[in-house]
Amino acid sequence: MTGLRLLVKSLVHGTAQGEVLFSDVPLSLWGGVDPYTSEVIDRHHPLSGELLAGKVLAIPSGRGSCSGSAVIMELLLNGKAPAALVFAEDEEILTLGALVAKEIFQTSIPVVCVGAHAFQRFESARSARIAGSLVEIDGAAATLEAVDTGTIRTDSIELSVRDQAMLDGQSGKACQVAMQIILQMARIQGAAKLIDVTQAHIDGCIYTGPASLRFARQLCEWGAKVAVPTSLNSVSVDQQRWRSQGVNPDLGEPASALAQAYVEMGCRPTFTCAPYLLDTAPTFGEQIVWAESNAVVYANSVLGARTMKYPDYLDICIALTGRAPLSGCHISENRSASVIVEVPEVTGFDESFYPLLGYHVGLIAGHRIPLVTGLDLHPVSQDDLKGFGAAFATTSSAPMFHIAGVTPEAMTLEDLLDESSPPEIARISLADLQHSWKKLNTADNRHVDIISLGNPHFSVDEFKKLAGLCAGKVKHSQVSMIITSGRTVFSEAEEAGAIDVLRAFGAEFVTDTCWCMIEEPVLKPNARSLMTNSGKYAHYGPGISGFGVHYAGLRTCVETACTGLAPAYAPAWIRS
Repeated sequence: MTGLRLLVKSLVHGTAQGEVLFSDVPLSLWGGVDPYTSEVIDRHHPLSGELLAGKVLAIPSGRGSCSGSAVIMELLLNGKAPAALVFAEDEEILTLGALVAKEIFQTSIPVVCVGAHAFQRFESARSARIAGSLVEIDGAAATLEAVDTGTIRTDSIELSVRDQAMLDGQSGKACQVAMQIILQMARIQGAAKLIDVTQAHIDGCIYTGPASLRFARQLCEWGAKVAVPTSLNSVSVDQQRWRSQGVNPDLGEPASALAQAYVEMGCRPTFTCAPYLLDTAPTFGEQIVWAESNAVVYANSVLGARTMKYPDYLDICIALTGRAPLSGCHISENRSASVIVEVPEVTGFDESFYPLLGYHVGLIAGHRIPLVTGLDLHPVSQDDLKGFGAAFATTSSAPMFHIAGVTPEAMTLEDLLDESSPPEIARISLADLQHSWKKLNTADNRHVDIISLGNPHFSVDEFKKLAGLCAGKVKHSQVSMIITSGRTVFSEAEEAGAIDVLRAFGAEFVTDTCWCMIEEPVLKPNARSLMTNSGKYAHYGPGISGFGVHYAGLRTCVETACTGLAPAYAPAWIRS
């Protein structure tokens, strides 16, 4: 193709050039890219197996985990980063990683937003050069095209007296740097002012490599202390058991040190990816700053609290200051659905239906907030919404969803269709769900070594339900059943008697960490396949563990734990 010159929106200024690596499918860097080698390990992604190092990575946006920002920073500090990031739309998670690396470690890469139309020109591009807002594709061209992607705020953001004091360094170096990062992101988001938040949940406590620990320790050295009640997400090892589990100290020690650094900043050692199960869960309309993709989606959609899908490291910056940009889902009008997803009539299904549906709705929605219709006649539990939301957050970059007749802010279909510009309507067929079912079931034979439960972390109700299914039974000697949960929920389940029943069955328990961080030796070295009831882990599992995955409902997981063999056929409800 002939050369093109584009004037675009620069999210992070810089200069770079390299071979273009293009995909029209968004990519989650956490769980999707190895931070030490830059290989794309998401086995469901078109770029699977490609190396990002030195490439101009052109993708529509990020998706999935809030920890993508941490992966970008790790890649930058170990010399394996892409040369530049090119997005079709404004992207915050990966952009934030580049911003923080620039602010803290004085290293970064250029990040640009080129708009949907110009983005398609990268599909056939061989190389690109980026210098600030100027992008050259396959060499220079005489004509310069200006791309309309919106603007970054250049005028002053309204600051309170306390905001200005923090920015001036009067509250210490940590608050000063945190406020500088917050304001950079506020400008990208177009926010005119900051708001108070009542609580925070930190995802950046996950150990992604040396850079994550260096970042936290630097904040501690600067005297960082959180300004609002702050909980901690799952960390990378079970701090109470990692030594007895045989985890290598090269991981266990820095992962525990990272967790301790956040505790030193005043965060509560909750270590759960499901903070909505704690007694500190926010209420309807509460302005909060939560990271961890499934928690963000649950808080917005099910609880009606208000949070952006905050990237790792921006979460702690806001927790240190108690201030967040007024943008995105903090604003009422930005919480409306922009696509209607009609669900087909399905009967006789088990709870595996909801994560499967969330996974597929996420693929349809992309960055848009969906309204899901067709479920109002079915009972939908809080655990169903937990599984739906986690799988939705895996394939979508949207911060929330609505389900008509179920979630608290869901508009009626009639209200949406009466608007001047009604949203798109997408209809899901049973064949569509069958296709996603096959994508989540990647194992090539019926043999199962491990039953993986608790992604997101198990609730007390799930422990009780599982105990009821396992009572009076004993698992197959060659099958491991491992359940992850937060410390608080585990104690509550123990008091309820569920843990004793599950121990008698032969189950093992892991707290503090979750399945997206579990590797050998907790995963037995001779294991080759697993079964999970999590749509999220069925997606990430093949890349993280290298195992074939069976996806199924909880009852099927118990039956398989007893036999060591997955069912020969998918359940009748998905085949009908």
